Amino acid sequence: MIVVALVACATTPEDKGTLKSLERRQVLVERDAAIEASRVAAMQAYRKFLDAAPRDALRPEALRRLGDLAIEGARTEETAGQSEFRDAIKAYEDLLRAYPRFAGNDRVLYQLAHAYEQNGDLKQSLSVLDRLVAQYPASPHLDEAEFRRGELLFTLQDYPDAENAYRKVLAHEDSPYYERALYMHGWSLFKQARLDEGLRSFFVVLDRKLIGRDRGATLEDFPALSRADREVVEDTLRVVSLSLANLQGPETIPIHASAPGRQEYEFRIYQHLAQLYEKQERVKDAADTFNAFARRYPTHPQAPLMQAKVIQLYQNAGFATLAIETKKEYVVRYGVASDFRRANTVEAYDPVMRHVQTHLEELARHYHAAAQKNKKSEDYQEAIHWYRTHLESFPQAPQAPAMNFLLAELLFEDKHFLEAIAEYERTAYYYPRHAKTADAGYAALLAYTQYEKQLPAEKVRAVRLTAVASALRFAQVNPQDGRAPGVLTDSAEKLYALNVPERAIAAAQRVLALTPPAARELRRTAWTVIAHIEFERGAYDKSERSYQEVLALTPPSAPTRAGISDRVAASIYKQGEQARAAGQLSAAADHFLRVGRVVPTSSIRANAEFDAAAALIAAKDWAGSTRVLEDFRKNHPNHPLQAEVPAKLAVAYVEGGEPLKAAAEFEALAVSKKDAAFSREALWQAAELYEKGGREQNAMTAYARYAQLHPSPLEPAIEARYRLVQYNDKHGHATERMTGARALLEVEQKGGRERSARTKYLGALCALIVVEPLDRGYRDVRLVEPLKKNLKVKKDRMQHVLEAYGVAADYGVAEVATAATYRTADLYHDFSKALLDSQRPKGLKGEEIEQYTVLLEEQAFPFEEKAIELHEINVRRVRDGIYDQWVKKSIAALGQLRPVRYAKAEKGEEVIRALH
Repeated sequence: MIVVALVACATTPEDKGTLKSLERRQVLVERDAAIEASRVAAMQAYRKFLDAAPRDALRPEALRRLGDLAIEGARTEETAGQSEFRDAIKAYEDLLRAYPRFAGNDRVLYQLAHAYEQNGDLKQSLSVLDRLVAQYPASPHLDEAEFRRGELLFTLQDYPDAENAYRKVLAHEDSPYYERALYMHGWSLFKQARLDEGLRSFFVVLDRKLIGRDRGATLEDFPALSRADREVVEDTLRVVSLSLANLQGPETIPIHASAPGRQEYEFRIYQHLAQLYEKQERVKDAADTFNAFARRYPTHPQAPLMQAKVIQLYQNAGFATLAIETKKEYVVRYGVASDFRRANTVEAYDPVMRHVQTHLEELARHYHAAAQKNKKSEDYQEAIHWYRTHLESFPQAPQAPAMNFLLAELLFEDKHFLEAIAEYERTAYYYPRHAKTADAGYAALLAYTQYEKQLPAEKVRAVRLTAVASALRFAQVNPQDGRAPGVLTDSAEKLYALNVPERAIAAAQRVLALTPPAARELRRTAWTVIAHIEFERGAYDKSERSYQEVLALTPPSAPTRAGISDRVAASIYKQGEQARAAGQLSAAADHFLRVGRVVPTSSIRANAEFDAAAALIAAKDWAGSTRVLEDFRKNHPNHPLQAEVPAKLAVAYVEGGEPLKAAAEFEALAVSKKDAAFSREALWQAAELYEKGGREQNAMTAYARYAQLHPSPLEPAIEARYRLVQYNDKHGHATERMTGARALLEVEQKGGRERSARTKYLGALCALIVVEPLDRGYRDVRLVEPLKKNLKVKKDRMQHVLEAYGVAADYGVAEVATAATYRTADLYHDFSKALLDSQRPKGLKGEEIEQYTVLLEEQAFPFEEKAIELHEINVRRVRDGIYDQWVKKSIAALGQLRPVRYAKAEKGEEVIRALH
């Protein structure tokens, strides 16, 4: 008996519904064991039998066998052709016409349909199959017939009927054609644009092939599937992708993938849909599809691979920004602290971790480059974030030190200097030594410098101390680095500036102890720091030696050499100050003078020599001090301290017994000093010293200048004028004496509140002097003819003299008042006598003369009485303890004027009593 099995292979979306798909079907004919001759011989035998036995009962079977052999012949390689199919068709048609009730006609119809199909008559083949399923609903070939009907209908693009044919097959899940019918049922729906319905069939195909067999599979592999199953799965995935692409894409997948078990292969749905989009150059849709799965199942083992596909898509398409954003999402979703890592095994996470690490590094470098190009704050912040995330995630990675260094560089570029410092120092000192150890440590010091510029003044010190600590650490960790000596030297300078002397000296000494020796300039700086600190500590003998070291390391032409020399000089000078403070004045002077010997060009040499002179003056070494001061005057003629030399020389000359030299210095001081009080005193002292030294003329010149230049205060000015009056009186310079006295009197009387007892006294004395020419002028007038005229002149002059004496008397100075009183009385007495002794008018005779004389006596008497009164006033001053020469003269005058009362003039006590 011949058993025929029809195997219809699945077709691709490109092949569905074509003749080519039908050509691929095979009909396997199994030969009876009894027939051993060749097929041709068998066919000839059957034909002979049919010709010989037209009514034989086996005739239907023979016709069937003849058709089967023809079909078999058509399938062989040797004789393949359409004639055999036509022979088979004729045999089957003859059989069906002749024997319509033959029991095997369902099989005959089956073979006839196949022969028509193979002969290219698809419609006739379909018609035969329709007859088969209609006439033989219980035929064992029914499922295959329905399946073949569906295939033919599909090929003929009658998709609704094809769908129905396939559905009938699907009614028997145990049918060997079930899965293929299921697959083609989906395609029939797909062709009708009933995509959602079609997807239900396709997903069942996938359920049957993948559920329970896809665990552990990768995107690229189906390890548990046979080759045939794999092809079916791949074809199904392709049509599913086409369906989804025509619906809502990845949004449709959850609707169909929510059934139990489908999550095992759901990732493949997203994958194939994304790949379809990719082939269609729909990059964004492909990426969104991969992303949809990754976001829906963030802890799924395939999620990172999906996300990686997105990154690759964007990069291949040149979508750099989208690639960057996806990398961000990747490292966040699958980073070391992610839910994904906690949900998966170490083995599963290891390849993901490598991607995370790579993407973190790429993100950091990308934004670093962008920040350097655009200088945008947001780029800096992004780069900083990814650098930090990389370091936090992979602190022990081989590239961690380099990444840490780049983070520090980025922070520095963005002017976040404090954070840059922390990262530089971490790079330099946290990791085992690496290529950037020294560079990072040094860069931290540069960052400290920039950070200080951002701080208010009150916070700089604390930061600078921290920076110095970092610098010292750099030098310790990197002793062979060429920058270490400079860093140490800079630290010493900064510690000095920060007033941390012990640490500054320690750092400087480290510089000096380096082997090989540090550069000359650095050693010079180190010695300078040490010298400055010793100087400030007051160890001036040590600082002198240290500055000498600095000087030895300073080139002769260096502009700083003069300053260092001055520091040497200052150290010597300070030793002088220390000796002076200790009372060692001679030693102090020696140190001060040593400045000029050791550093002759020093800017403080002049000051030091001046101070040496002062020390010698304090030590009362007058000869030594004058010698130094004289040298100072000669050697430093334009020095500002020259203004003080005359004063000190003057003192030294005075104390040394050289008043004339002292006077010359005081006189010079009087001219040079802008301080009026000082100049006044100096000029006065010069005048007195000239007097003391016997230089009277120089003294008078000084007094005259004093009176001219310093009218205030009044008293010394009047005193100076009076000494000039005395000098002129002594030397008979009457005119100068009188001019001086008048000037003195005028100035004194205008002195106002500055007038003192002394000024009044001297004014009174000069008032008497001023009267002298008036008195003489009065006395020079003789009462002779013309008598009336001369009498008037004499009276006028007498009045002036009286007024002048009144001025002198008004001063209230006792000795002047007594003199003025006496002279006034004498003036009255003289006028009385002058009247009596006046020339008599011509022509008077005898009694007329007597009468005239009586008349003169009457006129002269009051003047004589006035003279007596004034003398008595003078004498009464004795009661006030005044008994000078003028009082005595008044007593004598009274003895002459009133001899009866005052005759015993020699008995002065009696006269005085008489006046009481």
